[in-house]
Amino acid sequence: MGRTERKRTGMETLTCLENRELSWLRFNERVLEEAEDERVPLCERLSFLSIFQSNLDEFFMVRIGSLHDQMLLDKEARENKTNMTPGEQLDAALHRIRELCERRDRVYAALLEKLKEQGISIVNFRSISAESEQYLGEMFKREFLPLLSTYIVGKKQNFPFLKNKDIYAIAVLNTKTEKQKIGIVPCGTGVFPRLIAVPERTGCYMLAEELILHYLPELFPGYRVTSKTLARITRSADIDADSVYDEDLNYRDHMAEVVKLRQKLSPMRLELSRQIDVDIIQRLCTQLKLGLDRVYEYDTPLDVSFLFGIQDNLRSHAELFYAPRHPQKSPDIDENRPILDQILEKDVLLHYPYQSIRPFLRMLTQAARDPKVVSIRMTLYRLARDSKVVEALVEAAENGKQVDVLVELKARFDEENNIEWSRRLERAGCHVIYGVEKLKVHSKLCLITRKTDEGVEYITQIGTGNYNEKTSRLYTDLSYITARREIGEEALQVFQALLLGETVDHMQTLLVAPHCLQDKLIDMIDGEIAKARSGQNGHLRLKMNSLTDKTLIDKLIEASRAGVKIDMIVRGICCLRGGVAGETDHIRIISVVGRFLEHSRIYIFGDGDDARHYIASADWMTRNTLRRVEVATPILDSAIKARIEMIFDVIWRDNVQAREQQPDGSYARRYPGTQTALSSQNWLYDEAYRKAAQH
Repeated sequence: MGRTERKRTGMETLTCLENRELSWLRFNERVLEEAEDERVPLCERLSFLSIFQSNLDEFFMVRIGSLHDQMLLDKEARENKTNMTPGEQLDAALHRIRELCERRDRVYAALLEKLKEQGISIVNFRSISAESEQYLGEMFKREFLPLLSTYIVGKKQNFPFLKNKDIYAIAVLNTKTEKQKIGIVPCGTGVFPRLIAVPERTGCYMLAEELILHYLPELFPGYRVTSKTLARITRSADIDADSVYDEDLNYRDHMAEVVKLRQKLSPMRLELSRQIDVDIIQRLCTQLKLGLDRVYEYDTPLDVSFLFGIQDNLRSHAELFYAPRHPQKSPDIDENRPILDQILEKDVLLHYPYQSIRPFLRMLTQAARDPKVVSIRMTLYRLARDSKVVEALVEAAENGKQVDVLVELKARFDEENNIEWSRRLERAGCHVIYGVEKLKVHSKLCLITRKTDEGVEYITQIGTGNYNEKTSRLYTDLSYITARREIGEEALQVFQALLLGETVDHMQTLLVAPHCLQDKLIDMIDGEIAKARSGQNGHLRLKMNSLTDKTLIDKLIEASRAGVKIDMIVRGICCLRGGVAGETDHIRIISVVGRFLEHSRIYIFGDGDDARHYIASADWMTRNTLRRVEVATPILDSAIKARIEMIFDVIWRDNVQAREQQPDGSYARRYPGTQTALSSQNWLYDEAYRKAAQH
């Protein structure tokens, strides 16, 4: 291909690509749609609204924080998909966020009206009786006033440190002799209940911060409060743990210091509940080192997590919630026999949340007690607060087994939890390591080694999701358990490398990042391209959370141009646009957002008997393919291959929770129309119940 043709192709390819940050905002918009959707039970709509907000908080903390840092390092640098500078990405993202927050405010108002129909009201002082106001005033003096702190910002008073995501009452203070001052009152996050019962009627509540805001004059005697608002800041959490490494601390203590440091990083956003004078906002921004473009004024409360408390008050109204669903028994597991023996006979696939995680937990416990088990090795990324996995590993160590555990302390926002678990594991005698320098270990890998009279046996579990009992009921994930020797031997190589602080650079069976995943994926896509170019049917079926890896995206575009049919289920970020004429005509992309978070990763290359099936811990993001330790395993059992294809096909045909990506990058919701309604998550749960009943 000549230089001119390469340049032309590159320009055309830009129309196929989407900016990562804007694509993520499209995903969060789909979450907001669930809060809008009247087909969703009311209390579940409240959950989606809260998820939308917590997602946006994290976006500011991580992604806006990252773009802010990029601007400081090189404001002219351009990202590799849409050629935008950090500043251009920030401007586009902040503009889109304002649009989404206006829509969020409308959704919140509509949900409040729906709650009134259920006898629940969130009120302010403009809408309550004099008797109720008197009651609240006495409560404030008795229960709030003694516990509140006040700060006044002036020439001799420094601006206080404002904690990340805490709510503060801000007062503009005047006296006859002094210039305007700013008064700040922390609203006692974690000290006061958010929902204050108002004696107007049953189900009538006021938010604690609104109560504090109303009585601010009581906290600043001698001043006149001329205006007031509630405020909340969001700080960056984008901190590179390796770049601030302190060699005088052990790594676990270092990560504990990183967690503390994160709380003090630069503010990225200032949220206000009411309009106040622009000069006061400017003074706040000057103190926080924020531009006015980072100030947001909302009609919605600054923190809507109190909605979960409202849900608790409505638990007796079953129609306001999703119908109860419980993980079912796997028909492939006989609960009356040792699970290790059953795995030695056949491969098993567990599908969460439709099937229970209990067989895996029982397998770990049985391994801890089995005299033939010599060792257990695991990688741990995110764990439940009350982890049965850790209990089994502790028991194994106490029973004299060799237990090697890699605990990833850099699992963002789970560092403190993982630090505590690592301490407990070490106290029990487990050998705990903390990952590989400059790489996160994100793989979901467990290897049980047994010594028998016949020799060494391996039982390997490879999954798409964390060893977390709580999220196994909320996230869709796959867990493959096998005694196949070729998989066990390569899993052992992965662990041996990790124990040395290294990574494997060659694998025959497993796909292991950072050295043996991206290139193998490219080879298998090339195989489908070769089929298409020779007149055969090339086909890719891919399911993942996010797609950002430019190398793999370019290869998918090449495959589409060659005529390979590509079906993709991408829940969140998707930097590739399907259906672009002449470029991605053969690519169709859907996103499913529903009751359960779609988290499983499936890669299927080809059709029929020659198809290759994988499940993996890795999304197709550069961070996963090149900067993390990830593991993908082939599915080698024919029955499980068929089941993987069935799972993909059911999700692909979803016409209730699925949205189909359009060539411009937007998403159009699928509706059943004249077809039978198919919610893939409901269908898969129904199937799990049916098979469990037959077993």
